[in-house]
Amino acid sequence: MPRDVISAKLDIIFKKLFTENEDMLYSFVASMLDIPQESISEIKITNPELPPETLSGKFSRLDLSLKVDNRLVNVEIQVKNDNDYRDRTLFYWAKLYSSELKSGEDYSELKQTITINIINFNMFEGSDYHTEIAAIIKGTDEIFSDKFSIHFFELKKVGKKPDPHNRRELWLQFINADSEEDFEMISQTNVPIMQKAVNVIYDMSEDTRIREIARLREKALHDEASALKNAKAEGRAEGRAEGKAEGRAEGRAEERNAAIKKMKSLGFTDEQIKAIYPDLV
Repeated sequence: MPRDVISAKLDIIFKKLFTENEDMLYSFVASMLDIPQESISEIKITNPELPPETLSGKFSRLDLSLKVDNRLVNVEIQVKNDNDYRDRTLFYWAKLYSSELKSGEDYSELKQTITINIINFNMFEGSDYHTEIAAIIKGTDEIFSDKFSIHFFELKKVGKKPDPHNRRELWLQFINADSEEDFEMISQTNVPIMQKAVNVIYDMSEDTRIREIARLREKALHDEASALKNAKAEGRAEGRAEGKAEGRAEGRAEERNAAIKKMKSLGFTDEQIKAIYPDLV
């Protein structure tokens, strides 16, 4: 009988895997950035803490924030497609980019900032699972600044057949795996770091405490999605009722204000609301 395995696609499991296994973290980051692993002299995790073990708190956001040599890197797994996800990604990139510039320092001190978004839905046209967003000058394709880089990896476009020579794809297949059969195919590539990753997942799957943490995290994510959907639906209804007389533009503003009011009543923090509506002052 196949064993019941947890998935690295669940953000709490993903973060636990890579904060507790440095060799796996180095391999993963090098693969995602497509750079030689030996070129990385140091990776420092700047947010290693995991939330309370119950994970019952509302609307927590889990990501992996790193310093990779002289670069700032943020890794996030996003399971659900939100309409404002692109705006939210830009918002978090901008926060990270400006986070280390101290008062009085020259702007040249700003570091290259990279966000890696592993998403469980299709965002772009085409069959390529990797899309990199760069800042270029229109008409010339000249790079405006190499300090701006946003990567999207679409899990639904990743193939099933593991290739031992494609380390990036192996890691994405590992994250995408949700059965013992999937993990065994990865292990059979005989790539040592991937075999270790599979064994770590198996060990975590046997740990009843970790399984309970995973269950509670999944429940919290479902609750968040449901509350957000309800808040937006009620906001639209209130906006329609109050905004007709003022026209379409004002109706949209009132619809958003009603949604924000509902979110606050549900326990959303100001930061979480700003993540959904980045243009709020």
